[in-house]
Amino acid sequence: MANRSAPRGPARLLTALLTVLLGAAALTACGGAASEGENETEGAASGAFPRTLDTVMGEVEIPARPQRVVVLDTGELDDVTMLGITPVGAVSPHMKTEGGFPAYLKDKVDGVTDVGPLLEPDLEKIAGLKPDLILSSKVRHEKVYDKLKAIAPTVFTETTGGPWKANLKVHAEALGEEKRAAAAMKRYEQRAKHLGEAVEKKAGTMPSASVVRFVAGPTRLYTKASFSGVVLDDIGLARPASQSSTDPAEPMLDVSPEQIDKADADLVFVTVADTPAKTRKKDVTTNPVWQDLPAVKNGKVFEVPDETWMSGIGIQAAGHMLADVAEATGVELPEK
Repeated sequence: MANRSAPRGPARLLTALLTVLLGAAALTACGGAASEGENETEGAASGAFPRTLDTVMGEVEIPARPQRVVVLDTGELDDVTMLGITPVGAVSPHMKTEGGFPAYLKDKVDGVTDVGPLLEPDLEKIAGLKPDLILSSKVRHEKVYDKLKAIAPTVFTETTGGPWKANLKVHAEALGEEKRAAAAMKRYEQRAKHLGEAVEKKAGTMPSASVVRFVAGPTRLYTKASFSGVVLDDIGLARPASQSSTDPAEPMLDVSPEQIDKADADLVFVTVADTPAKTRKKDVTTNPVWQDLPAVKNGKVFEVPDETWMSGIGIQAAGHMLADVAEATGVELPEK
């Protein structure tokens, strides 16, 4: 059989061009697959800078990926450290009687400057840290927003507590870490769901849960609209009627010692936000109404850390809540 001669002239040029195009297409396909895998990697950064965010206080331009971040509330602290960022400045919880940053984040706040107190942050100290991003919320620091934005790009969410998942998205966008935040949220929600399934399987039915907080003032019950309420809802635990509201304006309900029967549930989780002597804890827990609660009689009252159940307001604090619920219900905490 005669050998075919190699193409010449225009034919040779066309053949070479087709080879290059096909090779480029193959590389693009491989590269696309690799990029997709990288995008799913936990630490993959999202988007480019500069970027402009549309916030509750108007548009905020962030010229470059933030390197020196100041956070002015505990939810922001939980979020940025979860995203692998150590802030240069932060405020400690205003109801943490022993002072200092949250204990559950102790390995992530080394070297962080306390710029508190929370309700009146030290603006001079913040400016001295030369931040390139400040994170907080309108409900906390609207009055000093103009002074903060004169120091560095300042991104506010509307409020704190119940909308913690939406707030994480805002913080992640400001930091260029949307994909990492989304991946972390997906893992948390799957873990909460699996925990709920384990609890229901062991109990035969899904138990109800109540959240009681002792503060310097009226005792509080926390609803579905609160941070802890959202986490319990993610697990699937039932809530008593007194705590069933999903209205963002009603994250808590004040009750007297005589009204503590509104806390009636299969499981009662209790936090103490202040020195116990400054609260009405003794008045409540020695009251016959409290003593008559089935959870009290059945040994189903569990004191849990206030800094995770109330102040944490982020995925890391929520993870500690899942562990507390697993221990209270006698099931193993799912790894995923």
